Order: sequence, then C-alpha cells, then structure tokens
Amino acid sequence: MNADPYAWLEKSMDTVRRADWYRSPQSIESCPGSVVKLAGRRLINFASNDYLGLAGDDRLMQAAVAATKEFGTGTTGSRLVSGHRDLHRQLELAIANLKQTEDALVFSSGYLANLGAIASIVGKRDLILSDKHNHSSLKNGAMLSGATVLEYTHCNVEDLGALLDENRASSYRKCLIVTDSVFSMDGDLCPLPQLLDLAGQFNCMVLVDEAHATGVFGAFGAGCVEHFGCSGQPLIQVGTLSKALGSLGGYVAGSSVLIDFLRNRAPTWIYTTALTPADTAAALEAVKIVQQEPERRSRLQQNIKNFKYEAISNYQLPITNSLSPIFSFPLKDAATALAASSKLKEMGIFAPAIRPPTVSVSRIRISLMATHDVAHLQQLVSALRTIAQL
Repeated sequence: MNADPYAWLEKSMDTVRRADWYRSPQSIESCPGSVVKLAGRRLINFASNDYLGLAGDDRLMQAAVAATKEFGTGTTGSRLVSGHRDLHRQLELAIANLKQTEDALVFSSGYLANLGAIASIVGKRDLILSDKHNHSSLKNGAMLSGATVLEYTHCNVEDLGALLDENRASSYRKCLIVTDSVFSMDGDLCPLPQLLDLAGQFNCMVLVDEAHATGVFGAFGAGCVEHFGCSGQPLIQVGTLSKALGSLGGYVAGSSVLIDFLRNRAPTWIYTTALTPADTAAALEAVKIVQQEPERRSRLQQNIKNFKYEAISNYQLPITNSLSPIFSFPLKDAATALAASSKLKEMGIFAPAIRPPTVSVSRIRISLMATHDVAHLQQLVSALRTIAQL
C-alpha cells in the first residue's frame, strides 16, 4: 500500500512523448500582428486567429485602458452578484445588433459559452446530432448535457438526414443539431442552409458556433449565418470575442427568451466571474470597427484569393481549398509535422504543427490575416514548397 498514487502521470507523459504528441507553449515576445517576435526572432505570423489584425489595434488598447482606469482590473464576482457592469450590457446589445438577433449574452470565454448553452438546453431525455469535426467545446458540451450524442459524417447532409429519420421519432423529447460554421482545422464551411432545412423538417433546434466566422464572413461581419442569408431564422448562435474581435470572451446570440433562459440556467455564466472591463471594452470597440470598416474583410478575402492562386494554381501544393482564412497542409505523421514547423521557423515563418489527438491527420495549420502583405504570402508559399519535399 506504499505505491505512489500519482506514479501513473509520468508513465502517461512518456506515452505522449513517444507518440510525438508532447506540447508546450511558445512565448510571443511582441504585440500581436502579422509579424511577431518569437525566441528573439521576428517571424511572419501564420499561427494567429487574429484575422482582421485587431488584437494590436490602438483603438482596442485605448478602450481597454480607459475601462481599466474607470472600473479596475477585475469584476470581483459573477454577473448576478457583484460582477455586472453596464459595459457588459452594451457589448451584448452590440453583438445582438451585429448578429441581427433579439438579444445576446456574454460569457468569460467561447468554451464556457458552448458548455453552458448546450448543457442548459438539452438533457438526459434528449438527442444531439454533432458534426464529427466539431470543436472540443461543442463535443464536451454535448457530453456534459447527458443527452444521447450521435455524430454524423463531416458536413454530410445525407448522413445527418438518415440519422434523423432513424432516431427523431423515438422517445427523445428535444433534438439539437450542433455544428461549427467554419471548422477550425480545415477551414471549410458547414452547409448551414441545408442543416436548417432538416431542422425544420424534423423539429430540431440548431446551435452553430461562429467562432472563426464572426468578423470574417458576411457583408457586415456577422459570420456565416449572414453569409448564407440565414439571419433571422430560429437558431442559436455561439461565438468568441478572442479571434477576429481581438479580445477575450464568448457569446450566445438568439431570441430574447433563449437569452433569459440562459441567464437563469447556464452554470458557466451563473457561477463564473464576469468578463474583465478591459476585455469587454476592447470587444465592444472591435464590434464597432468590424461594422464600420468592411475594407478589412476585403483585404482578408484578397489575401485568401492570392494565397490560393499561388499555392494551388501555380504550384499545386497540397493545401485545403478553403473559402476561409484557415488552410491545412497535411503531413504523413506527427514527427514530420514537427520537423516541418521547425523548418518553417528557420525560413522565417511561424505556423504550428497540429497533431493527434487534436486532429486525426497531422498537419501544418495556416491562418491568414488582413494585415499580411503580398511579400508575406510569397515567402509563405516559397517555404511551403520546401517542406513539401520532407
């Protein structure tokens, strides 16, 4: 009985290391942007979700500083106790206006928004149908809910329809279809109009995670719901403030009764300290910029087109043919992905190796920003041509 009850930890980590799955953080030593300082070197940044280049925008920083001076560094409690500030409500109304919904609710992270929303609206007697490539937060929210969870083949409307036809008429009370709108590792878009058609046919709710679409897609930057012309349809929109909006936090947008329900039932909102004044004010400023400066999205879309033309049309590189700023360069195994990422750094490119269990196929993940220039993209394509030989 003298065995160390924690001895299994080192054995588990040995397994992780042998599989080339070991991870450790890399410290950015500069302000966010298209070029960052990493380990003393300036690298072109293709690892960021800061798609519009707002995380280093002076207006967001000024808003964060002003809010900190007025309200302090922390909110000191949950929104229902001592944490609520008028800034939070201003941000929620701004998000609702952007998303063209009746209301919105701000969470302390996008992960918490997904966990809280899913676990609140379905339970043990309900059914969730989830895309196989959904983000971890969507999958964990589904598990936390206690509902029966069935995964459908990635973006396969026929498979989803077959699962609904087989299971919807059974004893389940409610049914929720859950999907990312832009998938974070491949950059492809979900078939949202078809999902909503099936939801109407089978009396299902739909929750769509707009984390990588908010600010990027749509005439006003509202995301894929706007891009597909689905604004105003009955669905639950979740997203994050930490990607194109350059801040921190998450949101749920939808009907006023949905938001009121979540205020009273979502544990990750009720029992979590409210978002800081600085993050809230920065996100509020970002929402304004997204709506007032569509040229940022235009520059981003032009960078996407230019990169695809050079990488795919000119050099036939094996990248995903994405409509979003996210591209995947698949590699044969985790060790090759690590070597490729290291080689890219030698050539002045910061792009991460993504390995199992995050994805089934190891890869280099590339994300473009509106603030990348033509020379940045040319250097990336040249570097990718080199690692294609690994």
